[in-house]
Amino acid sequence: MKTTTKYIYFIFLVIITLASCNNKSKEIKLAHGLDTNHPVHKALVFMADRLTKNSNGELTIRVYPSNQLGSERECVELLQIGSLGMTKVSAAVISSFSPDFQVLSFPYIFRDKEHFFKVQDSKLGKDLLLDAEKYWLRGMCYYDAGSRSFYTSKKQIKTPEDLKGLKIRVMQSPIAIEMVKAMGGSPTPMASGEIYTAIQQGVVDGAENNLPSYYFSRHYEVAKYYTIDEHASIPDVLLIGTHIWNKLNEQEQKWLQNAVDASVTYQRKLWAESERFSMEKAKEEGAIIFYPDKAPFVKSVQPLYDELTKDKRINELVNQIKSIK
Repeated sequence: MKTTTKYIYFIFLVIITLASCNNKSKEIKLAHGLDTNHPVHKALVFMADRLTKNSNGELTIRVYPSNQLGSERECVELLQIGSLGMTKVSAAVISSFSPDFQVLSFPYIFRDKEHFFKVQDSKLGKDLLLDAEKYWLRGMCYYDAGSRSFYTSKKQIKTPEDLKGLKIRVMQSPIAIEMVKAMGGSPTPMASGEIYTAIQQGVVDGAENNLPSYYFSRHYEVAKYYTIDEHASIPDVLLIGTHIWNKLNEQEQKWLQNAVDASVTYQRKLWAESERFSMEKAKEEGAIIFYPDKAPFVKSVQPLYDELTKDKRINELVNQIKSIK
């Protein structure tokens, strides 16, 4: 896209982001990359409905799904300049803007699902959300994005040694790349929309993602071996640009935060249901599910931890997360 066209597009978004529908109504534009069947999208629609009800229509949200207004990274950049109101992105994406978020992408940083939620609901979790404000981003909440596991087309991954020689698609994330290397695989970053064809054509031998994404993207058709090693549990994060947040008065901020908080409980319920459904349907479609001993996988990434925690701040955050009971 040419620079002039981009400029015109940004100006257009500025105009529509926090528009006054009338003297008493404000509308916030929220964009994300998920389809309309995803639990997070449903939670965002729930949040928008709750906000309309809470504010009696004085403050509303219009949701734009499926990358209508740009990729995850592009939406974050639009938030920073005030050209978009809100977005949902992976914590792995935010770490490129707010470095402290990278600890949430560390392999096996969470002991289990209960610990995962306790960290999010803790003071540390809330402080991380607000820490992004110095980058013109305010975290509103976390959404459950499940646990990421490996799936492959050629053989079942039972131990880290089984990854040797295999090309595994990963997110464009330094930690994801180094994690697969530490386990012996060959990480191959690429866009999520390219995974199916890449596996089908042998460009990569597999990928890693949560079970609903594996099922709803129909990746079981080209990679039937799914190993539930749960090497990462990276939450999604709902962001609002500080340019927009600061334009809301105190009452409007309360209406919005209350709606967001209600959507968290709703989304966690939807996600749990989606995981159960996806497991059942993936098996029906011929996916071969395997539960490995996680200890060798945990051991294989210890050198990565040793390297990452040389940073004093990161080491402090890791210790805080591990101390939460």
